[in-house]
Amino acid sequence: MVIVRDEEWLVTNTEQTTSGTLVRCIGLSELVRDTPAAFYSELDKIEVLDSSQAKVVADASSQYRDARLWLEATLRRQPIPTLDPRLTVSTQMLATPLNYQLTAVKRALDPEKLRPRLLIADAVGLGKTIEIGMILSELVRRGQGERILIVTPRHVLEQMQREMWTRFALPFVRLDSVGLQRVRQQLPATRNPFSYFKRAIISIDTLKQDQYRAHLQKFHWDAVVIDESHNITGATLNNRLARTLAPNTHALILASATPHNGKAESFAELIRLLEPSAVAADNTFDEDAVKRLVLRRHRHSPEVQSEVGADWAERKEPQNLLIEATPSENNLADHLAHVWLNPNIQSPYSGKNKGLFPWTLAKAFLSSPVAFRDTVRDRMKRLNPDNPEQARELKALQELDDLVAPILEEGSAKLTELIRYLKQIGVGKRKQERAVVFSERVATLHWLREALKQEFNFGDDEIRVLHGQLTDVEQQEVVEEFKQASSKLRVLVTGDVASEGVNLHAQCHELIHFDIPWSLIRIEQRNGRIDRFGQRTPPQITTLLLDFDNDEFAGDVRVLSRLIDREHEAHKALGDTASLMGKYDTDSEEEEIRKVLAGAKAFDEVVRSPEDVLAGDDGVDAFLATLFSTGSEDPAEVETATNDETIPPTGLFSDTADFLRTGLATAYTVPGATIANNGVGFEDKPQQRTLSVTPPRDLTQRLRVLPQSYLQERKVTEKFTVTTSQDMALASLEQAQNSPTSISSWPAEHYLGPLHPLLDWVADKTLSKLGRNEVFAVRGDVMAPTVYLLATVADRQARTISSMHLTQTHAGESRFFSGSYADAHSALASLGVSADASLVNPGPVAVDELQGLIAPAVEQSLAYADSLLGAIGSSVEQRVEGWLERLDQWQQNAKQLAQRQELTQRRDAITDEEQLAEAMRPHHMSVRPLLVVVPTEYPTGEDA
Repeated sequence: MVIVRDEEWLVTNTEQTTSGTLVRCIGLSELVRDTPAAFYSELDKIEVLDSSQAKVVADASSQYRDARLWLEATLRRQPIPTLDPRLTVSTQMLATPLNYQLTAVKRALDPEKLRPRLLIADAVGLGKTIEIGMILSELVRRGQGERILIVTPRHVLEQMQREMWTRFALPFVRLDSVGLQRVRQQLPATRNPFSYFKRAIISIDTLKQDQYRAHLQKFHWDAVVIDESHNITGATLNNRLARTLAPNTHALILASATPHNGKAESFAELIRLLEPSAVAADNTFDEDAVKRLVLRRHRHSPEVQSEVGADWAERKEPQNLLIEATPSENNLADHLAHVWLNPNIQSPYSGKNKGLFPWTLAKAFLSSPVAFRDTVRDRMKRLNPDNPEQARELKALQELDDLVAPILEEGSAKLTELIRYLKQIGVGKRKQERAVVFSERVATLHWLREALKQEFNFGDDEIRVLHGQLTDVEQQEVVEEFKQASSKLRVLVTGDVASEGVNLHAQCHELIHFDIPWSLIRIEQRNGRIDRFGQRTPPQITTLLLDFDNDEFAGDVRVLSRLIDREHEAHKALGDTASLMGKYDTDSEEEEIRKVLAGAKAFDEVVRSPEDVLAGDDGVDAFLATLFSTGSEDPAEVETATNDETIPPTGLFSDTADFLRTGLATAYTVPGATIANNGVGFEDKPQQRTLSVTPPRDLTQRLRVLPQSYLQERKVTEKFTVTTSQDMALASLEQAQNSPTSISSWPAEHYLGPLHPLLDWVADKTLSKLGRNEVFAVRGDVMAPTVYLLATVADRQARTISSMHLTQTHAGESRFFSGSYADAHSALASLGVSADASLVNPGPVAVDELQGLIAPAVEQSLAYADSLLGAIGSSVEQRVEGWLERLDQWQQNAKQLAQRQELTQRRDAITDEEQLAEAMRPHHMSVRPLLVVVPTEYPTGEDA
């Protein structure tokens, strides 16, 4: 609590800025009660109340309700120390914490790191979004997650927002095109939007624009998440964005199933974003640092395999359906092979790269006749008939256009087979079965949609197309619609925009490749949309392959068929495919497959078998091959974490609902003021395990960042219902997605997770009840008056690095006996202060003689904590010195290299790390009295 401008304020958060410490508060005194405010230490006089002068007040409430509420709220606001390795809230969310996911959380929070930084490189389908949510929730509980930015592909913005809210109770604003428009209406053009919304989700395509980059350069985040981070390497705007964000955030989480493109320098870019000193000045890797910064598992890793069970059904054997080409398709294949791909004379192509365009034609032809025709005609538009070479090519292209016409008129054999297969598996109007059909070409997507719509008599809402040319809102709408059982959508025809990050398995287990990407990584990414954790029906992957009479094209089909088979072999034996070709990049893989199709390389030379990979026949950089090895680990050597290592609840209330229920009863003090009788207040239905609240204005403000559609459809601002039951919350979430009558994909009952805004709101209301610098006195199981205190040590960045729960028992005159406890639960249990329903308050404690205990108890605790926390301080000092020695070694090596601009920029990053290491040193110790506990027979105020 602080005094600013002669008013009392409760500090809720602090952060370091260029204008000093920014202190965010909520008003306590009458004039500013419940008013949020922010003060800068350089602009306002901020007076911190002297804890040794705290006033002892007696709690007259039944069962010491007020004291327990205030203490619980205070402890909830106290950040968990960064050096405490135990987990706190991540195991209590609406997501079953699997041990391999807990490993990711523990790795991110590793106190040996300079700051929380991690590349989650788990293979497709393991639940990286859940791991991200768990990490962020732990950072929030540690006071390191006030300002968070999540950067994702635009088609998964809503998916990410919904997961963060429904499973972790973390409200984020979604800054898609609609969200940004809303911001522009609310804020002046010069206002930094990121200072207005403390937690935001935005697409990388939007964020890399110059106007937002300028805002980012002036803003510091507690945590930044970049999903699909393989898209941020190289000389691109994405990379420039990442290099802007990385130094301006404390925690950085990168996520990608394909984080390595086969080039050490590209991988080094990602590692430098996380920790600049992990890559030496000569671009070599610090192997220990990289292994600390990167985590990679796959479907068949021992720690994953043992846990996913029935929640990830094994996929069926893939189906490669060989389809006899029509005469017209064979004619075009013959012509294309003899004239363009393997001409006896010079190729008709008049451009510079004569070897590439013919394969562009072949790839378009293998996709669909409409894609082929569009490719031909697009090329024809660019040619000048007055140029002899281009006129020759124009004539050859016209022949191709003439040859594709009868195919379009007679019908495509692949399309006919697709229709037959969809009918076979039960897809149709007013039927339940769904399917997702992938193709690389936008022209093919629209052609398929029109053909299937006509064949099945589908309405516009029963078959949809998804591709990158749609707006971000349109893409999110299609993805969300396909997930809902209430949606009429039965067939999703999509391009590879949906191959990254999108979950399509909720209502679908049938995936069809209408054409085949020339990349194992892309095939795996596509398959991962339905073959992922949470899929309870064995997924079926089906590929359509045209069988040509022409030997060359028939050979191409055999190559692509083998590509599909190798992906499945790798899926079973290794868990992912990236190591088969050793390219780790879709473009590089496509180039290698083109060489196979052209006969320049053998298939087995380019695409190794899983057996060769497991035998160690790698062919890429040895260290990176080891790091990204997908072979079976020895279970005894697998790093795992369990949820046994968690900090217990305080014990002041039986559970979170008990705290909320009691807090609401004090917040809504009008007798009988419930939703049932007058539309104001709250309703408690213990048998149904739900609580419903009419949100007042200050609570509604905390929810305003959530989608307006959700707030309106679920009428959240009229009646906000939460449940304390995980089973009920999961059922509500399941019903929202799977019920044919659901009005929204967002659940009707929201899970009351430990970070829920409703709990924060009640805590703030509770904390404002006590006067300036006061502590409660209650009775408990003690032999003599005892003061319960919290000692904390903060670093130079004001982050709590260690804490100690202390008791000081007054044994007469000036003597005190000290007790030290690892957590609040242990300390309070020793004092006999708990949620025991039989607890009776016979009357307020006489406090006159207790007032003199506070100052000496604080003084004794400071001395006692200083002696015990010395070892912790020494440990931190050793860690800081170790970092500084490592950074000094980096600088020494850099001096031996030629001076380049790049190296100069990297030196600046190392300097930033040195400053961070220095800031980790223990800087400030404080002791705060939280409660005075007296024996049960202690007299009341009246008796005294």
